[in-house]
Amino acid sequence: MSKINLETIAKELNLSIASVSKALNDSFEISFETKKRVLEKAKQLNYKANPFAIALRNKKTHTIAVVFPEMDNNFFSLAIKGIESIAFPNGYHILIYPTNENFKREKATVDLLLNGRVDGVLISLSFQTKETAHINNLITQFIPVVLFDRVSHKIQAPKVITDDYESAYSATKHLINGRCRRIVFLSFSEHLEINNRRMDGYKRAIYEKNLNTDSSLIIQCSNNEMDNNEIIKKLLIEKQPDAIFASVEKLIAPCYKNCKELNLNIPDDIKLIGYSSSPIARFLNPSLSTIVQPAFKIGQKAASILLNLIDKKYKKPHSETVVFPSEIQVRESTKNTEYIQLM
Repeated sequence: MSKINLETIAKELNLSIASVSKALNDSFEISFETKKRVLEKAKQLNYKANPFAIALRNKKTHTIAVVFPEMDNNFFSLAIKGIESIAFPNGYHILIYPTNENFKREKATVDLLLNGRVDGVLISLSFQTKETAHINNLITQFIPVVLFDRVSHKIQAPKVITDDYESAYSATKHLINGRCRRIVFLSFSEHLEINNRRMDGYKRAIYEKNLNTDSSLIIQCSNNEMDNNEIIKKLLIEKQPDAIFASVEKLIAPCYKNCKELNLNIPDDIKLIGYSSSPIARFLNPSLSTIVQPAFKIGQKAASILLNLIDKKYKKPHSETVVFPSEIQVRESTKNTEYIQLM
């Protein structure tokens, strides 16, 4: 027989997990009638709370966990520095848990954190993450959680993100204004919301200019470097695009590599732009036009919200979404020298 948990009760009553948790803890936010329904269903299902985990939450460890997808990604390196700049002065240490874009590893890490050895968790979802029950389990066990960059609307927790839709829209318009008409969008994940927001921004710009809306110009890549290299080489040969929009930093290097091997000149034959926080972008040949996210500030804000949650400084349930603007830094790969601040 499967274990009865808060998610089970929530599904039975068509309520959110957070509402069930608050009802069981006699929160003033939940009506008497809802509390009664929840308590009756919990009794009917023989639900048993986890007093050990709750008891652990009453003692501070002055440690927070950061669960994130990649060690070798400049965005996350900068975000962690931002987190540290807030955590350490406030007496907190951080434990970092890279998931290597692996859902099983992410879930195992989150399950480990349920033991109460950290005061709060900052998390950015992996490339493979579709289900979010493991993260909601943290919240129902009263462990404060803040999501950053890669988030999910399925999780009722504060989120710190960038304007992915608007930045992708502006970047695509920049390519169109540079007379590009066959613009390939390199997609990284079919289910991550951050990827889909960027893709929607791209689609809007294409649609507004009445360009070819051929879905085959949206190319699904993977987390495997060799696979991505073959995918990009194939599209350059078969699709013959005049521009490529890379949705994540790791897809940029294979673009440069294959353009060189196929004797395609950047930007004369094909223009290239992508999301990247790497300082190396300006030293590439040609220098890369990038969409730059304020990673350090995102880390700082996420950490600040988490510490306020830990210290119970919010009088009401707190699940705000903070959105930072990105910047387009236009360089030689799109053959322009202007600098654009996205609004």
